[in-house]
Amino acid sequence: MNIYSDIGQLKGVGPKTKDLLNKCGIYNILDLLLYFPRDYEFLNSVTDLNTTNENEKFTIKCELLEFKKDIRTKTGKVLTTLVFQCNEQKILAKWFNQPYIKKNFVLGKKYNLVGKIKKNGTFFEVINPVAGCEDLAQSKIAPKYSLKDSLSNNIVVKLINQILDNIIISENLPNLIVEKYNFVSLDYAIRNIHFPKDRDSLNKSKKRLKFQELFTYSIKIMMLKQHVKSSNGIAFKMVEELKELKESLPFELTSAQSRTIREILLDQKKPMPMNRLVQGDVGSGKTIVAIIAMFNVVKNGYQAVMMAPTEILANQHFAEVKKVLKRFEIPIEILSGSTKNSEKLRIKEKIKSGESMIVIGTHALIEEDVEFVNLGIIVTDEQHRFGVYQRSKLINKGKEADVLVMTATPIPRTLSLYLYGDLDISIIDELPPGRQKIDTIFFHNRYRNKAYELAQNQIKDGRQVYIVCPLIEENEALDLSSVNKLYDDLKSTYFKGIPLEMLHGKMNGKSKEDVMDRFKKGEVKAIISTTVIEVGVNVPNATVMIIENAERFGLSQLHQLRGRVGRGSHKSYCVLIAEANSNVTKKRMQIMTQSNDGFFIAEQDLRIRGAGELFGIKQHGDSELILANIIEDSDILRIANMEAKKVINSNCEADKKLCSEVIKNLQKTSKYICFN
Repeated sequence: MNIYSDIGQLKGVGPKTKDLLNKCGIYNILDLLLYFPRDYEFLNSVTDLNTTNENEKFTIKCELLEFKKDIRTKTGKVLTTLVFQCNEQKILAKWFNQPYIKKNFVLGKKYNLVGKIKKNGTFFEVINPVAGCEDLAQSKIAPKYSLKDSLSNNIVVKLINQILDNIIISENLPNLIVEKYNFVSLDYAIRNIHFPKDRDSLNKSKKRLKFQELFTYSIKIMMLKQHVKSSNGIAFKMVEELKELKESLPFELTSAQSRTIREILLDQKKPMPMNRLVQGDVGSGKTIVAIIAMFNVVKNGYQAVMMAPTEILANQHFAEVKKVLKRFEIPIEILSGSTKNSEKLRIKEKIKSGESMIVIGTHALIEEDVEFVNLGIIVTDEQHRFGVYQRSKLINKGKEADVLVMTATPIPRTLSLYLYGDLDISIIDELPPGRQKIDTIFFHNRYRNKAYELAQNQIKDGRQVYIVCPLIEENEALDLSSVNKLYDDLKSTYFKGIPLEMLHGKMNGKSKEDVMDRFKKGEVKAIISTTVIEVGVNVPNATVMIIENAERFGLSQLHQLRGRVGRGSHKSYCVLIAEANSNVTKKRMQIMTQSNDGFFIAEQDLRIRGAGELFGIKQHGDSELILANIIEDSDILRIANMEAKKVINSNCEADKKLCSEVIKNLQKTSKYICFN
């Protein structure tokens, strides 16, 4: 069996199933092998139904005795009931709105039903059970796959079993590494990630495959670095006007900003493309660094482009760039989805002419008819908000251009080296003088009225307020505040008669932009939002950030949210409201109230809970990581990075062959993709 064969060659995969698999990103046999379970159910087989726990799922081997007639319930649902027998005990299997389910069963035949068993009078019942295949019954751990449309878990299980019955997976890591770390074989790992014999087998398989991913990831990062260093770039001169620009600024640059600018300008002088990540805490002044980098490129006669994830942020950058560079007569344009067609045509023609200029925009910059012919630098802001396809499309518009990536997401210092290999990183680790220190206050949920009294007083004084909560709709199981419910509550109490708006991910882009624009103008006094306001908008008049259910957010995310206030001359506050029932939650709230250092907070986040949300690296098709999480698996990343360096620097034929395989894949997928 060829692992690159089309998925349609498998037995049981007709056009409809093939289409469903394609929707899940499965096109060939290898894709299916690497389609790892998103979760597992730990099952126990049972023969005596009286011994079951209603809250746990069990596998029951039973015989079908009878088809009951479908009935319609009071709520209008169709109830389908089948009667089974398990060791003289009757069990009713019930499905809602699935009358077609009967076609999957035959009277007198034995089945493995998987579900929660509940006693109801003299009978036992199981609601919406899964009829498991024989392989499922053999295992006490059942895989659960991500599914779309009508694709069933059972189909995926059967197809993967079919592949594993007809294939032996060859080892592809150097034997020295496998033996050194006592890894299970690749064949064992793939089989047991799908169908684990037990928890130990599952853990060993995960460890092996996580190493595999991070080892390959590390080699790619190092090779990308080598690729850039060997590529031809543009050697820019440091122009005289840089001194004039610096003197024209209405503020002193911090030493961290000055250091970062020096590093960028030295990169620009080299005859190879720059690929630098500027990592700076919220409010540390990354934008002015990017402006100076673009200024030098434009004054060398080239074009500069800056891409932001939202129109609001693009407009904000546009205004800032125009203000800083107003005395230098540099053409500055903005290109976004809402730019009028006549303006778009004018700007695109100007770009195509090769005129030296700065273009700021959103995803509109990557449209096919935007043709840069003289591109010298590409700046992407909040890089993790863009997909790999969007990034590569922009960077392919200027293959020799310098690339500058900015992010406010703090990566722990201890992790940066392993995460980026030898990537050039600049860290702006101090705030500009005059930046307001934000007082962070924690209130237990029962004292949350104090938070809203503070907000009321600030609004009376002419200020504005953000309120963030984690859900859009009420979730009784988690008992969290939701945007809709909170809006209704506050509109009739603390914010009665005060212009209040909602902002959440289910709104369309134009509605979001409209709300934020009116908030920025001061027409809206308070916004109740999900974390969509985490990145971007600068509203100096906003002085209060209230975060409901703060225990549900990672520390780094709380710090990012806190950075939305304290941007003006007024005293600012971040208020955390949480149910602090555990010592871990109390400790996390204490860290937030005592520190404003994003890097320290990121370290603590990593130490306390692993903080999977610390950095949005795990995007399918972006980092190419399926199992591993760069933050949570930092120990595995450390050894993978070390072993990758040895392989890269090795003269061994087997290692050279391994590197050449990675290079082939690299050239197909990531040749011009930023490392971040």
